[in-house]
Amino acid sequence: MSDSKISGNGDASGSPKLMWSPDPQQTTKMDELRKIINEKYNVNLKNYKEFHRWSCDNYPEFWEEVWKFTDVIHSKSYDEVIDRKKTIADIPEWFHGTRLNFAENLLRYDDDRTAIYASGEGQTEVRRKTFRELRQSVAQYAAAMRRFGVQKGDRVVGYIPNCVEAVEAMLAASSIGAIWSSTSPDFGVVGVLERFTQIQPKIIFSVNAVHYNGKVHSHMDKLQQVVKGLPDLEKVVLIPFVKDFKTDVSSIPLGIALEEFLQGGAKDGKVPELSFEQVPFNYPLYIMYSSGTTGVPKCMVHSVGGTLMKHLEEHIIQGNMDRSDIMLYYTTAGWMMWNWMVSVLAVGAAIVLYDGSPLIPHVNVLWDLIDTVGVTVLGTGAKWLSVLEDKGVKPGSTHSLKTLRAILSTGSPLKPQSYDYVYRDIKSDLLLGSISGGTDIIACFMGHNVTVPVYRGEIQSLLLGCDMQSWDENGKPVYNESGELVCLVPFPSMPVYFWNDKDGAKYKKAYFNKYDGVWAHGDFCAINNETGGVIMLGRSDGTLNPNGVRFGSAEVYHVVESFKEIQDSVCVSQRSKDGIEERVILFLKMAPGSEFGAAVVNSIKTHIRTYLSARHVPAVIMPIADIPYTISGKKVEVAVKQAVAGKDVPQRGALANPSSIDLYYNIPELQDF
Repeated sequence: MSDSKISGNGDASGSPKLMWSPDPQQTTKMDELRKIINEKYNVNLKNYKEFHRWSCDNYPEFWEEVWKFTDVIHSKSYDEVIDRKKTIADIPEWFHGTRLNFAENLLRYDDDRTAIYASGEGQTEVRRKTFRELRQSVAQYAAAMRRFGVQKGDRVVGYIPNCVEAVEAMLAASSIGAIWSSTSPDFGVVGVLERFTQIQPKIIFSVNAVHYNGKVHSHMDKLQQVVKGLPDLEKVVLIPFVKDFKTDVSSIPLGIALEEFLQGGAKDGKVPELSFEQVPFNYPLYIMYSSGTTGVPKCMVHSVGGTLMKHLEEHIIQGNMDRSDIMLYYTTAGWMMWNWMVSVLAVGAAIVLYDGSPLIPHVNVLWDLIDTVGVTVLGTGAKWLSVLEDKGVKPGSTHSLKTLRAILSTGSPLKPQSYDYVYRDIKSDLLLGSISGGTDIIACFMGHNVTVPVYRGEIQSLLLGCDMQSWDENGKPVYNESGELVCLVPFPSMPVYFWNDKDGAKYKKAYFNKYDGVWAHGDFCAINNETGGVIMLGRSDGTLNPNGVRFGSAEVYHVVESFKEIQDSVCVSQRSKDGIEERVILFLKMAPGSEFGAAVVNSIKTHIRTYLSARHVPAVIMPIADIPYTISGKKVEVAVKQAVAGKDVPQRGALANPSSIDLYYNIPELQDF
């Protein structure tokens, strides 16, 4: 484990730099819940730190109070919140005996407030759909699905953009008790089939074409190939997403136009009333996938109750959301942030769906939308904020942003300089919440918190009910230095199981192999003992271990990517041919107009040595033209490491830029190690 302290985010004194503080006069929903718990359990939790400790020590009571506070709609109550005798590694069942429906909770409101705003590249207007209209359209989708044979437990999938139809199809499937899974149109055929062939869907929803980067891209050829690779399919529902794009539905095997599909559900010209299949708490809702960069993607099954409960806690209690809010999360329908955003409907708040490039036709397209619609919470990947800063975009000078109260960022660690950028050039009086968790838990372990300050470079806090620590190799907690992120107690949104993993071996291997009886998340992090904040330090499966000193790549990125000359970087380890030694290679993608050379290399080495340690200095620093990312925006270190070692990287379908991997094979400077 690294002996270096995490630094470089503070002021001249070395203390973390305060960027934002909550209004002490504001009473939040978290304060309300804390007051209820104080009175009911005769405790005196005075602040978030005390509340968090109580929520972990008393996790059955905490989640029961969340159930009541967020008013989960259910038809049958529970016999037991959880069997406390079972550990997290036992994957215990939550809220045994209850019956509920996910879609019923998201469609709890039936009024004329806007539920969904939708826009995107190539769309001149913002579509609006009220809660009442959404409920009616979901009833239509559900009736059609039933008409075409969809039953409880069947898989319904989307190869689909971030659009209204995706939300409607998902809610309809879950109302029936079917299981939803989706990938976005930018996934290649192989990547889609690696996922969907494992779960054997009955119906797939897709589109004729998409807009991206100023062009219309036909989706028909890819869809044809995917359909041919899914022998259990019974219907392919084609959505005319690009209106003026000529589409021949008959060219798709089992194809049916959306309009005709929906008409098939009507009886005597009327759509049957929407009904909600009542299922157990741990009944499957979503199938999500691991990135698939090191093998066939694992299929993680997330539950109806667990997903709902964790999302409600994060939106209502951590985020203080209510019906007045409007969330725009820039995401695809293949990233877990889409599922997370859609759950905002259960709050009675609105969501904004945007599909296409966030930089086309101009860099302010999302900022325009924020002002037009009145967005209160913006969500994005950390990379987008870096790109905007590099391009000199200053929304605070060009836009009102009067409604915007929070920006959330995830996908990769948020650089300390991005905190400076947001508060300097976007808005000084909003909460900048870096959030982190993942597809594995379809939620967050740490993130935004309306009751504690924002410090530069730090995620604000661990989330309530998540008993997280950072452990060294010996399973001992460490603070203010790099360790393995672990979770000590069960939480509702753990996967209920992996698909096609009957004995649970894949599940156990994924999370419980490293430490006995404890969830190891696969991330390095540092927890600040002073602030309670967290710094994410990269995936532990991409561990760097030169001369026996283990550290995460993000420690290096924190330093390197503060250089204006460097657009991006990837840091991996290389083993010697005899397998004895290991060294660190740092690849630099230079910013436009900047040249790689000795001055840059020497400056980087000096900064890494100063801010981290001499042991962190890469053995080789060299330029590269491109860096591979997954489609959901995560840097793919493992694939780079494999390519450097001359190994095949078969799972290229998971990459947004698969040809970039070829750059890392047979590099002369790396051959003699």
